[in-house]
Amino acid sequence: MKRSFLTILCMTILLLTGCTQAEQSGKSKLPPKSDITEKNIKDVFAEHGMKAGTCISSMVIDGQAMEKMILEQFNSVTTENAMKPDSILSQEKSRAQGDIVVEFSDETIKLLNWAKANGYAMRGHTLIWYSQTPEWIFHQSFDENLGYVGREEMLSRMETFIKGVFEELDRLDYLDMFYAYDVVNEGIMEDGSIRESNWSDIIGDDYIWYAFYYADKYAPESVDLYYNDYNEQYKAEYVCELARTLVDEDGRSLIDGIGMQAHFFTSDDLDVYFEEVDKLAETGLKMQLTEVDVGLGKYLYPDVATLDRLKYQGQFYYTLINGLFELADAGKINMDAITFWGFTDAASWRSEYTAQLFDDELLPKYAYYGAMQIKEYAGY
Repeated sequence: MKRSFLTILCMTILLLTGCTQAEQSGKSKLPPKSDITEKNIKDVFAEHGMKAGTCISSMVIDGQAMEKMILEQFNSVTTENAMKPDSILSQEKSRAQGDIVVEFSDETIKLLNWAKANGYAMRGHTLIWYSQTPEWIFHQSFDENLGYVGREEMLSRMETFIKGVFEELDRLDYLDMFYAYDVVNEGIMEDGSIRESNWSDIIGDDYIWYAFYYADKYAPESVDLYYNDYNEQYKAEYVCELARTLVDEDGRSLIDGIGMQAHFFTSDDLDVYFEEVDKLAETGLKMQLTEVDVGLGKYLYPDVATLDRLKYQGQFYYTLINGLFELADAGKINMDAITFWGFTDAASWRSEYTAQLFDDELLPKYAYYGAMQIKEYAGY
């Protein structure tokens, strides 16, 4: 059957337009995972002695497809927000008792119950942090309208808080689930100074030492105690210096590990990153990547998710994970877990950067196969 010139022209335009849209949307034509491998991320990581983790919230465990993906892919979880201080402290009960009272929110209990029912190992995140910590804990009578308490009172409150967290986990029969806990989060600036916060303003820069002293006092030996931070490739020297100060009066280390958040951009230089990993490894402490994601572009400037950029993202994930596996297998780093801060672009705190392993339809991206170390599908 003959087609008119106009018909052929229209079909050609539609075809070219469709190709352009597909390229700009970044939709790959990767085959389903089941056609490539029966393994999941946790299987691959276990071959190198590591747990594979992600963060959880009600949003992801209540979604049937997302919950299924977590159960398939990961064997470690961190609550995304529900164990930060503002979710586990009661102002009303603290006022009534005259001291800090730890009380887990309904969301916290829900997520802990889900993790326990599904047999998950857990990272605790986080005890002492400048953010998502209620202002009232720093004030007299736990009232923001009154003045700040002094150093000794704040140290007492810190101890009660940390003790209370571990006692509550024990009382509710969750403590055995935890293998690591972030004691202090984001306490150092890029110039090596201690970040200004209510903790440092009231107690002093040694608040970090006291946090680890109290955590070491009340946490069971089965829970490794971590200092956790972002931009670790710019802070490695300072984190090493801090770690060396975290010892008791007998010279015994109060810290077990260094948590590297690993919030990357595809513009980052992994050669530089691995140089800093080597520096951190010299402490002899355990190391974990605790909040991994790889955003397209650079800070404040996300790239459009074109096919080429998503392929490069897959290569980035491949190089990152491969490098860590090689270091761990050679005994150059002591790394027992890598945690991704999410898994799908549909439920990501960095959704504008398209940073996760699966797209917004829960389909595997080149990034996923990069993490899985399947090079031929990782964008190469």
